[in-house]
Amino acid sequence: MSNPLFQPFQFKSLKLKNRVVMAPMTRGFSPRGIPGDDVAAYYQRRAKAEVGLIISEGTVVDRPASSVSPNYPRFHGAQALQGWQKIIDAVHAEHGKMAPQLWHQGIVKRSNPDWPAAPLEGPSGLLNATEHAGVAMDLSDIAAAQHAFVTAAATAQQLGFDAIELHGAHGYLLDQFFWSAMNQRQDLYGGSRIEDRSRFVLEIVKGIRQVVGEDFPIILRISQWKQQDYNARIAQTPAELSAWVQPLADAGVDIFHCSQRRIWEPEFADSDLNFAGWVKKLTGKPTISVGSIGLSSDFLGAFKGESSAHQGIDKVYAALDRGDFDLVAIGRALLADPDWVVKIRDERINELAGFAKESLGTLY
Repeated sequence: MSNPLFQPFQFKSLKLKNRVVMAPMTRGFSPRGIPGDDVAAYYQRRAKAEVGLIISEGTVVDRPASSVSPNYPRFHGAQALQGWQKIIDAVHAEHGKMAPQLWHQGIVKRSNPDWPAAPLEGPSGLLNATEHAGVAMDLSDIAAAQHAFVTAAATAQQLGFDAIELHGAHGYLLDQFFWSAMNQRQDLYGGSRIEDRSRFVLEIVKGIRQVVGEDFPIILRISQWKQQDYNARIAQTPAELSAWVQPLADAGVDIFHCSQRRIWEPEFADSDLNFAGWVKKLTGKPTISVGSIGLSSDFLGAFKGESSAHQGIDKVYAALDRGDFDLVAIGRALLADPDWVVKIRDERINELAGFAKESLGTLY
């Protein structure tokens, strides 16, 4: 049987040579928020090495406190956008496909107490369920943030990107509105119902759809777990998950990028479907599944024909082959080895560069 990772994929205008997605990984190698030629070369190497779809590191939208680091790339301002133009041109020169991940960090822990100068903003001013570390957004702040996302998406289309991704996962701003622990608002953007807490993101998606048209893909990354709480769950049951994701699909999300800590683990009891599998089952939309693939000895052993104690990759392959989800995102393994895809395809397993924490400190 042919490897399901290397089957083509198409949805709307997005045509991919295989099912491998480069997961977004924030690098912090863009001084003053401007991605340089080294960043362009970094992405170009992955495109040349047959990655189906590259999703950029988080790149922040035009809000005063959208980023807690001056070295995270911006997706606004003439110089930064010139950098992104070079990046997408470099990727397309290798016949690659790419989407920028549009990001607002919201209220998170600061790595630099002097940056940003503006207060951090979130739905309720909360860093977690009890600790305040920023300001609660008023309605004008909400409207301005929504406009920033819509403008960035329109800009991405104008620059020639093949899709956009909204970062709605891992406890950042969009996810902070989804999550009741951080969204304790009592107006139309909060409340006990996920349908109401989703309004902020729903309006962003609808606004983007209006400006980019029907054929330009909108990807939304979501997660149950948060950087603030690995055990957090927005949806405890399939019904609660449906109440969360179906309105987003109806609003215009084309592909859900479903992040879980371990891709092979089932999302709910009495079913072997993982997070991406359940979201596809409930919405009918294509999904990307991501979570720790490519890092374990079990994974590499499976490629060599060895039996795996946990059968993690075997389960992933079976799920992909039967259509539980459509695409698989690879993160740290691709960060360490830009040629990961071709080495896997050509069964050159012994040539793979292993991931080490030092990989995080280089732009290779």
